[in-house]
Amino acid sequence: MDRKRKIIALIVIVAIATTTMLAGCINEETPATTPASTEASDGTTSLMVYSGAGMRKPMDEIGTVFEEQYGVKVEYNYAGSNALLSQMELTQAGDCYMPGATKYIDIATEKGFIDYTQNICYHIPIITVPKGNPANITCLEDFTRDDVKLVWGDPQAAAIGSTGVKILEKNNLYNSTWPNVIATLPTMNEVMMQIAMGQADASVNWWDTVKFVDEIDVVEIPKEQNIINIVPIGRTTFSEHPENAQQFVDFVASDEGKAIFTKHGFITYPNPEYE
Repeated sequence: MDRKRKIIALIVIVAIATTTMLAGCINEETPATTPASTEASDGTTSLMVYSGAGMRKPMDEIGTVFEEQYGVKVEYNYAGSNALLSQMELTQAGDCYMPGATKYIDIATEKGFIDYTQNICYHIPIITVPKGNPANITCLEDFTRDDVKLVWGDPQAAAIGSTGVKILEKNNLYNSTWPNVIATLPTMNEVMMQIAMGQADASVNWWDTVKFVDEIDVVEIPKEQNIINIVPIGRTTFSEHPENAQQFVDFVASDEGKAIFTKHGFITYPNPEYE
């Protein structure tokens, strides 16, 4: 597949993710008429799972396998982790929540929205640049150069956005880097597309998200400079099918579920190298 076709494919992926996000916004406005957990038209149980956009590929596959094995349909709302938390708080509906970092599930637990959790995998931040690295980005410090243009995940919406900001702060680079950010975007998929299309010189994204994208090169962030997130999944306290919801959480955390994450490039939890 040539470069043009691959970029078109990326655009399609982001368009699908954006459509899902818009559908989620509609659900926020009309929760009474669009229940998040109900009986499907054929009488089978249906679960609704809030999932960070970065887990779409493994979670789609897991949903299919889970339905085949347990006869329970799984529907997803993919968006940024904080955006999903806000929607969940507003609607008080849905069965499971899988954000891109434990801090979001900790907040949800403190608010009384989550009562059962499992840790699944790691989100490892990495510097992403367009193919060939035309701006010659070699480290985080290069983000501060006057000639560098950056795109970033929205810190108020996406786990990669807030984690990226924390990485800058950890390395005393935030004040000198942030003026070079030309756009903040609600999901990591949109950040990925901008880099793949060469609309910016660099960003920070998840390694598992970009490792199979030919139009993007990566620069590793040294472990001592990095902040590696654990990706959890939890059952909501307002699930209409709590036993099925816990069954789904446990399936995602099972060897079979984690094998699907490994297949899609994730490093599964636990792993001493990332603790």
